[in-house]
Amino acid sequence: MVAVTALSLSHFRSHRRARMTADGRPVAIFGPNGAGKTNLLEALSILSPGRGLRRASAEEMARRPESLGWKIAADLAAPDGLHEIETWSEGAAARQVRIDGKAAPQLALGRLVRVLWLIPSMDRLWIEGADGRRRFLDRAALSFRPDHGEAVLTYEKAMRERNRLLKDEVRNAGWYAALEARMAEAGARIQAARAETLTVLSEAQEGAETAFPAATLSLEQPEGDLPEGAEDLARALAEGRGRDMAAGRTLTGPHRTDLAAVYTEKGVPARDCSTGEQKALLISLILANARALAHRVGAPPLLLLDEVAAHLDSSRRAALYEEILALGAQAWMTGTGPELFAEFGDRAQYLEVTEADGVSDVAVAGGS
Repeated sequence: MVAVTALSLSHFRSHRRARMTADGRPVAIFGPNGAGKTNLLEALSILSPGRGLRRASAEEMARRPESLGWKIAADLAAPDGLHEIETWSEGAAARQVRIDGKAAPQLALGRLVRVLWLIPSMDRLWIEGADGRRRFLDRAALSFRPDHGEAVLTYEKAMRERNRLLKDEVRNAGWYAALEARMAEAGARIQAARAETLTVLSEAQEGAETAFPAATLSLEQPEGDLPEGAEDLARALAEGRGRDMAAGRTLTGPHRTDLAAVYTEKGVPARDCSTGEQKALLISLILANARALAHRVGAPPLLLLDEVAAHLDSSRRAALYEEILALGAQAWMTGTGPELFAEFGDRAQYLEVTEADGVSDVAVAGGS
């Protein structure tokens, strides 16, 4: 099992100081809107590589108005033993990471703990732009391949530099070739990881007895088929320089990929489903991701579920909680009141978050 057994925050978002302990059970966090519940989940989300569930900069995470910087410390129980994780930022500086007392890159977090999340803004995943669906897919890919994030960053950096040349109408073929070679190599890795992720998620949904509907997933390109492999992608980028210069941006590559989903049983595209069905499909994919990870790495991921009860009736909510317990996952969930988690009974730990004089407080509720 993977579980955060202690979490400490200093000057993070609304929390001047907060400390809580957990015992491996799912954690139900409740309290009024604005008390800082989501901020606790965000702190947990940056125990993984990247910018967390809000995609915020390190500076944006600092408590206002002090803006002194912030620090998060966590004790993590993992299959290979106990680990101490610290991550912090001072002022506008990039965040730093220390694992078991030693400085470490963010990428090392992805090898230590896998974190999946579901937040309210994702409820519109199927009806908004392709950017959000790509990020969703890449987060899933990152959970299976911790180096996937590095490939995405490499590709995006090279593409930004290429786009700058295109906008300035630079015609130096050598400069383009060097950037396109980097884009092609990283792009091929991105494509492979995404394709593998779709296969793994599909397999994890097959045969699963669940109250949540299965989704048939596919990758789509606005201009047709995406070139396969680094060599083909490099060739397509080179051949498309004229068109790209006219547009002022790169029009071919994995940054244009879209994730399509169909409600399998009904044969209806996710974008045309009801709000409740869209939420259920999303939960189904998160659960499939968690099952696949449990099978692949031998332990389920941490699950961060913000306002997860929204758009779920009581029967489906109970089914979700049973799925979490069957996975053996430590899920950190938020809601406005403890009644939203009643189906857990004493199988969960309850934390109440309150706010007084602008300072939030976290306390164990009901002695559980």
